[in-house]
Amino acid sequence: MAVFETNSKEETVALGRRLAKTLHPGDLILFTGGLGAGKTAFCEGIASGLGCTDEVQSPTFAIVNYYRGTQPMAHFDLYRISTLADLETAGFFDYLDEGAIVAAEWSENTADLLQNESAIRIDIARTGDTNRRITIEGAQL
Repeated sequence: MAVFETNSKEETVALGRRLAKTLHPGDLILFTGGLGAGKTAFCEGIASGLGCTDEVQSPTFAIVNYYRGTQPMAHFDLYRISTLADLETAGFFDYLDEGAIVAAEWSENTADLLQNESAIRIDIARTGDTNRRITIEGAQL
């Protein structure tokens, strides 16, 4: 486990870029953290580091955003997902099987469904207006 402190959105994005360099096709990243913690900013950095060409946006209303590029990424919002059937209907496991990086925000809502999945687990906590404490388990940075 590694803990990082960031002091701006730009630093959070940069940490996401750094993580992207360690990822492999089919990797799963599960995010926890409150509203406005910086999960989407971190995903912006991952997508950039993977060479994705699409603009990163919160998947809140779409449930999943797919970013094309050198290494594709599927960006999920699991806030309204509560069953295995919901995950399957959204194509969650299909993206993993196809070799996309899957980054899932609000993974605490499906913790029981994903507890046996091999994953990088990232918790982002607000420690100030622009300050974040980011805890990463399952990856070496």
